[in-house]
Amino acid sequence: MLGMTEVTGREGTWVFDYDSVRVVPAKSAHPLRLAVGELVVPLAAIAGVGFETDRKGGHLRLRPRAGADPLTHVTGGALPEAADPFRLTIEPRAAASAEYFADGVRDARLVARVPDGPAEQWLLAAPSAPLSTTGEDGDASFDGDRVRFEWGWAAESSKRSGGAREVAVGELLGIEWTPKLVRLRPVGPPSTQPASHDPNCFRLWGFKKDIAASALLAAAVVARLPHPTTATSATASPRAVESTRDSPVDQDTVLRRLRELGDLRRDGVLTEDEFTTAKQALLRAL
Repeated sequence: MLGMTEVTGREGTWVFDYDSVRVVPAKSAHPLRLAVGELVVPLAAIAGVGFETDRKGGHLRLRPRAGADPLTHVTGGALPEAADPFRLTIEPRAAASAEYFADGVRDARLVARVPDGPAEQWLLAAPSAPLSTTGEDGDASFDGDRVRFEWGWAAESSKRSGGAREVAVGELLGIEWTPKLVRLRPVGPPSTQPASHDPNCFRLWGFKKDIAASALLAAAVVARLPHPTTATSATASPRAVESTRDSPVDQDTVLRRLRELGDLRRDGVLTEDEFTTAKQALLRAL
């Protein structure tokens, strides 16, 4: 079995075993990270990973493939950085480990020939229902089948006068999320009302707790809708996701050699140029 690579940052620890990245949040992490909990990201779900340096160390970022993760899909890059489970703040003393970690994931993706295009199904688990949150407009909940908005005192009278809003998943085309709003997109013409008066919109306070709870709720809903690639699946290459399976290359052998090269570089046996040359030669053999 191949060894593991581990890096610890301010928000938790990431562990890579050449099959997946395991994200373990720190106890002091943002409520969304804690609510998501320990997250296992399969190699097939990863579009890329990089380490961005700055004066205080840097940040390790993992980018899931489009259509692989319901939470990433529904939040669309709008999560605050502190809440993003795929971003890890790195102290200066761990910068070399973070670089090594990112290199290892990138090399493993090349060896496994992970497609760059969208995933054809969710590869990360969706949050489990029932889920609920409170916000400026009142209370929102999802039981796995229906989304329900119950209007509170701060909601506009036009919302309160219409009573609670309840929509079945089967009646939805989609759901949108921002740190200040959850918007349902039911079947039919789109609403032209402002969010404050639109009964399909649930306004949030924008606090850490309602950001966390509402994002999980939205992710659970989107995971029960048709997958975003469904409409284009007929034009996608049916063998794209099978490229790894059809490859005659002994991937475990290549991964082991990459790991050995990385260890030699880390221990100072190989220079950076020697490591790069050897790695490129190994990857060309694929």
